[in-house]
Amino acid sequence: MSRTPLDKYSLYSKAVQQPDVDVRFFRELYRGLKGKTPKVLREDFCGTFSVCCEWAKLGPGYRAYGRDLSPEPILYGRSRHLPKLSAAQRSRVKVEIKDVLEPGGPSADLIVAMNFSYSALRTRATFKSYLVNCRKSLRRDGVLALDCFGGPGIQKPTVERTAHRGFVYYWEQFGFDPVSGEARCAIHFKPQGRKKVKDVFSYTWRIWTLPEIRDLLAEAGFRKTHVYWEGDDGRKGNGGFTRAGKLQLEAVWIAFIAAEK
Repeated sequence: MSRTPLDKYSLYSKAVQQPDVDVRFFRELYRGLKGKTPKVLREDFCGTFSVCCEWAKLGPGYRAYGRDLSPEPILYGRSRHLPKLSAAQRSRVKVEIKDVLEPGGPSADLIVAMNFSYSALRTRATFKSYLVNCRKSLRRDGVLALDCFGGPGIQKPTVERTAHRGFVYYWEQFGFDPVSGEARCAIHFKPQGRKKVKDVFSYTWRIWTLPEIRDLLAEAGFRKTHVYWEGDDGRKGNGGFTRAGKLQLEAVWIAFIAAEK
């Protein structure tokens, strides 16, 4: 008997994304910095562009643009996410198959790059070029938001296992090269009643440090940067972020950087 194919994008979304929470965090982050509400968002490395769709749900004035180089997740989003929106909401979501390194595009109040996706930009020159392009695409009071991770725990192989309803999610880092700053990582899934499926998503990433990212943002022309640190529920990160103050070093941490144009 044939099995239903693995819906990898659905599992990924359930395991690592909270688009409805994310868009409200971005909106409040921007309001806190600028004292007004952002209306136009651009989601880079957008994948299935679920953040864009949630942004459009915030109200009639909210527009979203998504960019990703890979056709597959965009086609998935067009078949799965867009039909769940009203006609008016769909009209405010524009997604294109495009390299985020290409300059131009619509101006935005807020540009976001989520799930550490910019870590695929593994050289300083390439990353800086991306940041320069982002700054040029932002409106006068624009903000760029990037999530990032680090800590001594990322410098060794590790496997993180998280049980979800109907499946188990695994994040595996196979090692770390201290010379290049690169790591090979992968996501595995084990659906209930089925064997574990390995390397459903795999990555070779440059693990950029907070000082490196902030220095590059300054070189790209951003005036100010702010770090928001993830809270802890006693066992792991709780998904809530506050402006960084006195920090307690953790083996692995997650943070956001907001850069003002």
